[in-house]
Amino acid sequence: MKKCLIIILITLTAHTGCFAQFSRYIVQLKDKASTPYTTSNPIQFLTQRSIDRRLRYNIPLDETDLPITPQYIESIQSAGNVTILNVSKWLNQVCIQTTDAAALAKINSFSFVIKSSPIAARQAAIIAPVNKQLDPAPPVVTNPVVGARPQGTNDIYDYGLAYPQIHMHNAEFLHNLGFRGEGMQLAIMDAGFYHYETLPTFDSVRNNNQVLGTWDFVANEKSVNEDFAHGMNCFSTIAANLPGSFVGTSPKSSYYLYRTEDINSEYPVEEQNFATAAERADSLGVDIFSVSLGYNQFDNSSFNYTYADMDGNTTIITRASDYAAKKGILLVVAAGNVGSSAWHYILAPADADSVLTVGAVNASKQVAGFSSYGPTADGRIKPDVAAIGQGAVVANQVTGDPSYNNGTSFACPIMAGIGTCLWQAFPEVNNMAIIDALRKSSDKINNPDDRTGYGIPDAKKAFVSLIKKLYNQQVSINNNCFTNINWTVKSAAAMSFLVERKLPGETSFSVLSTKQSTGFFKSANFSYSDDLTALPAGIPIQYRLKMNIGTDTSFYFDTASVNYLNACSNVTEKITISPNPVTDKLTVLVVRNNPTKVSVIIYTVTGQLIYKDTRQVNGAVSIAIPMKQLSKGVYLVTVYFDDKKQITRKIVR
Repeated sequence: MKKCLIIILITLTAHTGCFAQFSRYIVQLKDKASTPYTTSNPIQFLTQRSIDRRLRYNIPLDETDLPITPQYIESIQSAGNVTILNVSKWLNQVCIQTTDAAALAKINSFSFVIKSSPIAARQAAIIAPVNKQLDPAPPVVTNPVVGARPQGTNDIYDYGLAYPQIHMHNAEFLHNLGFRGEGMQLAIMDAGFYHYETLPTFDSVRNNNQVLGTWDFVANEKSVNEDFAHGMNCFSTIAANLPGSFVGTSPKSSYYLYRTEDINSEYPVEEQNFATAAERADSLGVDIFSVSLGYNQFDNSSFNYTYADMDGNTTIITRASDYAAKKGILLVVAAGNVGSSAWHYILAPADADSVLTVGAVNASKQVAGFSSYGPTADGRIKPDVAAIGQGAVVANQVTGDPSYNNGTSFACPIMAGIGTCLWQAFPEVNNMAIIDALRKSSDKINNPDDRTGYGIPDAKKAFVSLIKKLYNQQVSINNNCFTNINWTVKSAAAMSFLVERKLPGETSFSVLSTKQSTGFFKSANFSYSDDLTALPAGIPIQYRLKMNIGTDTSFYFDTASVNYLNACSNVTEKITISPNPVTDKLTVLVVRNNPTKVSVIIYTVTGQLIYKDTRQVNGAVSIAIPMKQLSKGVYLVTVYFDDKKQITRKIVR
């Protein structure tokens, strides 16, 4: 058999018995000469949404974006009894179907053809049962290791049985902030989406017209509803919206559903199908791909890959995946389910260097035995991260109710949905920045391994890291004895900032002011001016900003330092009391041009004396009053000059 294959490739003729093995071929082209398309007019072959993605992330258009030269396709099709199955502009190749040896020889004689190679056997007219498992598949489980747990009463969704696979990554944090996938487009490449048009799991998807398009690249038809259930299972982990029963990780996204895998057989033609689907999704402007496919062995062993081929550059599907990433698309890919087999390594395209490869764990964060091992053949860490794939909650193909299943196939879309919501929050950053944030948020970031890579991502940590990535501040002293602090940061209503300062000799920072954000999550400018008139000249001053984004989530930005070198020549008499409300220290600033006895007294609203400080002031004094140990409530702060009341303020602790 191998000898016949060699004869086909070398002589470009076919022995009748050997040629009969194959009917599908890849025709690889030399160039795109004489194409009527140009990169200066991309609207001819890309939607505006796709063009906008390239503009947003400064991705240049190049020759790979141009469609294959139409004359080349016409010449191939007219060479004899030849059917064009699909084309890949990124790989510059055409997939054809023919049993006409003379036509194949003629095609190989064309000056624009590099070569033709068989890619699949004759297409079998087999209809596989919808309950067939993708090969290789992990063992079936009926119950998860850890069942659903009680969730927060303030969560926007009641996740039901899916709560563990949501909460493991703090994905509810994104949902609660309003990031549920709106405005994002996600393509799923799989083996079919059995009965997604009728299962109750997808009621919301159908009612809101969230499926934007479908295509079967195996049968070259529109419908994918009657095919294999695996894609529907994966789809459900993202899109399900059955309150109290099953909610996915990005239920408000829009979707394209593409069938590229033929479960009747296993040949590299399915990789070509994927490349074609990826290009279509790119041209439509899709943001994210969820790819629960993997290839290493085929029905004809002459096509089999070796571990050396898992190098990020060899297989058709891996090269197509990296092209998609180069176009700005976020690809999330299943690692594979062969961890307990002799091969045991990741499968293509999990080896691609610009995708987020996902391994499988159970709800207790234990590695699933079937989850494929890394690294890649060239030594890169893979998988990148992990999600629940053992005992994952997916839609039952008969009723649509939540059921349990195994596979990195399900860990992948769970993570794809989380990445979608995270990117919705931060469209300013590109696909690789989202991958980087998810990796760095993971629990093994400092000690990655070959089973879960960098570990289990935390969406909350990734969110914070991206806020910090986009944060910008300027701190400077002006000529009027003020430190001006200006910062730009993404924030929303209910988020706030504390401006803190530390002077020489102080052991901790004191709060100067609280700034409240407003509106939906967006980039906004904030400022604060710190009056230095009460301070001696020639001292270094440190400032820092604390951001509160939730009752359990706060963090500091980098500390900034300034040097207060020159004292102010014009001192304005004043009294300031801040911050209000106060959590730690209350600062009373008093500035006087003449010697004055100053008293600061604090009472509860019921008249109980809490604090009293009396001192002589000539110039400026800053009085720091500890408030942290006091009970929460309202207090009255009064300042006296020479025993005469000057001001009373209500302060909330």
